[in-house]
Amino acid sequence: MQQKSDTPKGRKSPKLKRMGLHERAAARMRAMIIRGELPPGSQTQETKLSKELGVSRTPLREAMKVLAAEGLIELRPNRSPRIADIAVGGISELFEALAGIERLAAELAAQRATERDLARLRTLQTRMEGHHRNGKLDDYFAINGDIHNTIVRMSRNTPLREAHETLISRAERARYLALGADRRWSNSVDEHADILAALEARDGEAAGRLLGAHVARTGTALLEVLATSQPKQTAA
Repeated sequence: MQQKSDTPKGRKSPKLKRMGLHERAAARMRAMIIRGELPPGSQTQETKLSKELGVSRTPLREAMKVLAAEGLIELRPNRSPRIADIAVGGISELFEALAGIERLAAELAAQRATERDLARLRTLQTRMEGHHRNGKLDDYFAINGDIHNTIVRMSRNTPLREAHETLISRAERARYLALGADRRWSNSVDEHADILAALEARDGEAAGRLLGAHVARTGTALLEVLATSQPKQTAA
């Protein structure tokens, strides 16, 4: 009896461990791509990445499949995968869609958020402002994303949240780059404060309008950054 129960456990364990490895590898590679450590157009080097991430080639390749599905990596037959370029032509449409989703989410969140939800947002806003004052861009960016996701979850609308999750993964790298636009980082902090105030006032119309405009400005800021620092991509 004991032998029967041990056998399936023994078979399942390596699979679970392997899935954990490729998910962790995907998360770390995603962060490296978003922050430009793996720049657009560069080829991936499996041996180097395996050592850096602390995984073998099998989970690394599985991680690359995940990132390819998110549009961050291009898998090429008989050639090394490469970091995908930012699809400049689709940026306006992507942020237009995100702005619409988050606008609706904020309108709903203003009515459905609990006091605990709003308290969490206030805490996140305070932490984000601190990272901005201290010039900690990566920490700021992480909190910023948490705020956007929290507002969407506060809408209490599952299809809306699922649609947001699908699109936001495609926009992360763009959102990070957009903070390099002139004054975009500082403006973003102020815009978030206004959005929080509207949510706390339970003003759905204002919260939606402010968040939608905030997301749209991020897309515009990204196009400005690419126009000045990555002219080759804008011509694509």
